[in-house]
Order: sequence, then structure tokens, then C-alpha cells
Amino acid sequence: MPKTYAQIREQIDALQREAELLRREEVKGVVARILVTIELYGLTSEDLGFVVPRKRRVAVKRTASRQSAGTAVKYRDVQGNTWGGRGPRPRWLRDALAAGHDLSEFAA
Repeated sequence: MPKTYAQIREQIDALQREAELLRREEVKGVVARILVTIELYGLTSEDLGFVVPRKRRVAVKRTASRQSAGTAVKYRDVQGNTWGGRGPRPRWLRDALAAGHDLSEFAA
């Protein structure tokens, strides 16, 4: 008698659960071998490529008016989101205004 779709689906689910258990067991063995090798050779996270080097920031000369323009916070919410009042309104503020809040509620 041919199998039904539900029976095949049940077999697939059972095989996937079994495969996941086998994968977890194999991963434990792999990790154990890796840890032994790391210890044996004294490898660091940098040796393994896990440390991302910081990009050097290029100093940009700004005028005094340019420096102060982006630092003043005019609007703030209770979650700590801020906006200086320049450029388009940020999403958090647009959402709050759409929800019925008044702009003056967020004045810093």
C-alpha cells in the first residue's frame, strides 16, 4: 500500500530530528579536537582570524561651527533615542507623533 503524504512528512520530521542529534554529537567531537589543537599550538583568537583589526580613523579637520552643529540634542525619548532637530525626523519620533504624542513632549 502506498504511503500518504502525512506518513512521509512524519518520516521526514523524524529523520530531521535524528540528523540534528547526530550533528550535535559530531560537533562536540570536532570542538573537542579543535580545543586540543589550540592548546597544543598555543593559538590565539587573532591567530585564528577572530579578531577584526580596527580601521584607522582619518582625522578630518572641521570648523568650529561644523563641530557644534551635530552635538546639540533637542529631542529625546525615554529609551534614549535622540535627535538634533536637523534633517529628516527619525523613525522613533515619527512613530511617536503618529501615535498622538506632541513634539514638545520630547524637548530635551
